[in-house]
Amino acid sequence: MSILHKAKDYVEILFKDKLSSVYFYHNFIHTTYTVNKAEEIMRSTPVSKEDQEKVLLALWFHDTGYVECAQNHEEKGVTILSDFLKQENYPESYIEDVSRLIMATKITYEPQNLLEKIVKDADCSHFASHDYNDISDALRKEWELTNVRCFSNEEWNAGNLDMLKNKHHYYTDYAKENWEPLKKKNIKKIEKKLEKDEDKKEDKKETSDSKKEPKDTKSDRSVDTLFRVTLNNHTRLSDIADSKANILLSVNAIIISVCLSVLVPKLDTPKNAHLIIPSFVLLLSSVLTIIFAILSTKPNVTKTNFTAQDITDRKVNLLFFGNFHQMMFNDYHNAMKDLIKDRDYIYDSMVKDLYFLGKVLDRKYKLLSITYKIFMAGIIISVLSFAYAFLTL
Repeated sequence: MSILHKAKDYVEILFKDKLSSVYFYHNFIHTTYTVNKAEEIMRSTPVSKEDQEKVLLALWFHDTGYVECAQNHEEKGVTILSDFLKQENYPESYIEDVSRLIMATKITYEPQNLLEKIVKDADCSHFASHDYNDISDALRKEWELTNVRCFSNEEWNAGNLDMLKNKHHYYTDYAKENWEPLKKKNIKKIEKKLEKDEDKKEDKKETSDSKKEPKDTKSDRSVDTLFRVTLNNHTRLSDIADSKANILLSVNAIIISVCLSVLVPKLDTPKNAHLIIPSFVLLLSSVLTIIFAILSTKPNVTKTNFTAQDITDRKVNLLFFGNFHQMMFNDYHNAMKDLIKDRDYIYDSMVKDLYFLGKVLDRKYKLLSITYKIFMAGIIISVLSFAYAFLTL
């Protein structure tokens, strides 16, 4: 396994086990995004294989310090990286190079060379994202929950505009050419938001009751962002689990195909009799791996029986298809009208959705963990069996 694959697995487990759930932005999804964006830059930028590896290692570890504390997280990330690379027997000079790249992700740091420019641009690539609003809302919610600061809509939009327009610029030629135009589009969107906020302010001055509305709006927006970002994170984690299961399915299907077409037909001869047990150990482990990988991705739709009174009493989650597919359209239409009118009812339904999505995610990752253990154990035992078979000939 390459050092980059080891780093990815290490960071994923570290975030899963130790990172607080309040980090809606600085998490494994953001880390993976920056790594992908760095690879995108380096496909169009002449960089040696070794330097590419350094850049990607730095980005895998650049936010790992958040598992301890947000303050000085870059320095803590350097310590975590150093411990990881020392276990992999990397020289001190290599570790220092990667550590400097992690320190280059500090918001106030000006990059001094090409590798630092790539790291810096990849870490700020979300400024040119089509999903910038959602990503920005995730950071805002994270800062609120970690007591950094709470912002009004106007303050947040003004701060984002100042950052994108005056304080940030891209450094690599690729980012300037491909990302700068997208960033400018996001700047225009923020400017329009600020204009709308100004218009709303003027309208709200006309009535005395309107003074209470900004707080309610802010509160509602904060809760909406919480649900949207959390549900989005759960969905992405589910996609990651499915992707890992599909990889295991493909690899083991290939192993079984090769065994059945090449190895098994040769086992009926006496000279190959010593290979029977190792071959079937390999086949058995591959079959078990495939079974558990299928179980981890297998849809598990629960169907609930309920009465018309349950709908009236709001005991049914109308947002889950396993419930509403049993209803007549007119009943469902009327029930949804009631749901839309009552914000508390909406939030109760979303909480149920989030809870059961989390239960499904927990089941997926538990089965996926068992699948990986079976696969690793099967490969190790198979190799040892083949080695023993050849040595005892």
